[in-house]
Amino acid sequence: MPPDPPERADTTAGDRNERDAATGRFLPGNPGRPRGARHAALVALDAIGEAAAQDVLKRVIEDAKAGDMRAAEILLRRLWPERKGRAVPFDLPAMRSAADAVTAVGAIAEAVAAGELTPDEGQAVAAIVESHRRTIETADLAARLEALEAAREAEGQKR
Repeated sequence: MPPDPPERADTTAGDRNERDAATGRFLPGNPGRPRGARHAALVALDAIGEAAAQDVLKRVIEDAKAGDMRAAEILLRRLWPERKGRAVPFDLPAMRSAADAVTAVGAIAEAVAAGELTPDEGQAVAAIVESHRRTIETADLAARLEALEAAREAEGQKR
């Protein structure tokens, strides 16, 4: 004989805290905390932070004006975040076929060796060249496949 189901807590149907008395789990149909609801401690910390934010900002600005480089760095990082990349003037040979990737990668390596590009920039440009090579190769293969299929179809019509 199966065991009896656990007793249910006596609660009203609309109570969001309905729990199973035996397991402490929420009862079926209770979605729990609403989406986007925040923990009470985080709400309290935000209130404290908002109350002091103006004073803290004024103090950091004053310290930066007085020559505190750390305070100036904090302000500058917030006002003008670091750029993740930069435009680099660089002559890259045109790529008309997948074989042209060899020349392009060679030019990138020369630019890195000459100090025109950083190794990270060279790697990023080489990744773009590789992506372009694969695109050209895919288009070439699609054109060759179409030509083969057309030739096979024409050969089949001659018979």
